[in-house]
Amino acid sequence: MGFFNDLGKKTTETTSKIAREAKLKMKITENKGKIKDLYGEIGRKIYENHVREEDIDIKEFIADDCSKIDTLSKEIEDSRKEILVLNNKKMCKKCFAEIERDSMFCPKCGERQTEEKTVLEKAEEKLEEANISPENEKEAEIVKEELEEKNKKEQ
Repeated sequence: MGFFNDLGKKTTETTSKIAREAKLKMKITENKGKIKDLYGEIGRKIYENHVREEDIDIKEFIADDCSKIDTLSKEIEDSRKEILVLNNKKMCKKCFAEIERDSMFCPKCGERQTEEKTVLEKAEEKLEEANISPENEKEAEIVKEELEEKNKKEQ
């Protein structure tokens, strides 16, 4: 029965990953559409200003739309990063190619890849470096063990 339980668990994890990736891709597409609409709105505002020959500070006039584009662009970038993590990949720092997470060099441009620490690894390091009072040592040890376990699952 252990084999079937493992198979079921693996299938569920894979399905969840695929569903999460699909949601992220839909969000990216939706945000790109919103950005395109905002570009059109900015162009319309500028052209109307030109036709009316009004003396308006263009930067102030479109600042709200530009900040919305910045927010949407950040969401797109965050979604792309999450998709990379789901697929156990990373982005080359030089050419931005999608590469395997454990690659030492980019297969596209040859750039040496630096080892990035996960959030869990960084938290574990900080915990080790922290001055923990004697009365909190047991609790800190429990947290450290939990971080180590999560790190193992993540890899």
